[in-house]
Amino acid sequence: MAHGKAGSTGTLPLFANEALTTQEPPAPAPLKAGRLPSYIKDHRIRLRQRFREGGAAAMPDYELLELVLFRALPRQDVKPLAHQLLKQFGDFARVVSARPERLAQVKGVGEALITDLKVLEAAAQRMARARVMQRQVISSWDALLDYCHTAMAHRSTEHFRVLFLDRKNCLIADEEQARGTVDHVPVYPREVAKRALDLNASALILVHNHPSGDPTPSASDIDMTERINQALTPLGITLHDHLIIGSNAELSFRAEGLLL
Repeated sequence: MAHGKAGSTGTLPLFANEALTTQEPPAPAPLKAGRLPSYIKDHRIRLRQRFREGGAAAMPDYELLELVLFRALPRQDVKPLAHQLLKQFGDFARVVSARPERLAQVKGVGEALITDLKVLEAAAQRMARARVMQRQVISSWDALLDYCHTAMAHRSTEHFRVLFLDRKNCLIADEEQARGTVDHVPVYPREVAKRALDLNASALILVHNHPSGDPTPSASDIDMTERINQALTPLGITLHDHLIIGSNAELSFRAEGLLL
């Protein structure tokens, strides 16, 4: 797609082949302050209209990402950057949840764009969290799983969080307890039990992610769950479940018979 006409004051070559071999292709015209080239302006208008009419389901990841990039990069064609981000991180969700330092390594990504992506990530997590807070986990189980996936599925390192429930099994607190490496997160059963007492919680659900994408529990996952359960039982606090969140699926210890 041409970005502008090349200005030239010289004469045309005698032969077409000579033009192909001796001349460089014209460089895109620089964007002038205060004006958008029509091909960019019209493209943005069309994308926004398609989003309003069909929603996100009508758009591939790169177009949805373009819509996000428009605000931080108002004066350039953002399609190449959208494709580069998806190539680097894999999909829309992984772009939005990527660590700021990794985003900054991509050419063309600055502080304004990183901030916009992190605000979008925080908004998605807060909206998902609002659907489960102060509600019975049994009646909102699907919403709870959606929240856990939104908050943890695309993390590049392991995160461990605890969902604290009251006597009616309503979620009263959701706290991240620890962060670790790509395949390990340190968890201290006594700290989990102490925090449950502080919150007057009657039951817990443990949640952590597997950055590999495979939610199959490791031997250390099983051992850690058992040690936390042993710390809670004398206090009269029930461990309802331990969820491991993968990229596209989750595993429930109770459903798998690993927590009786």
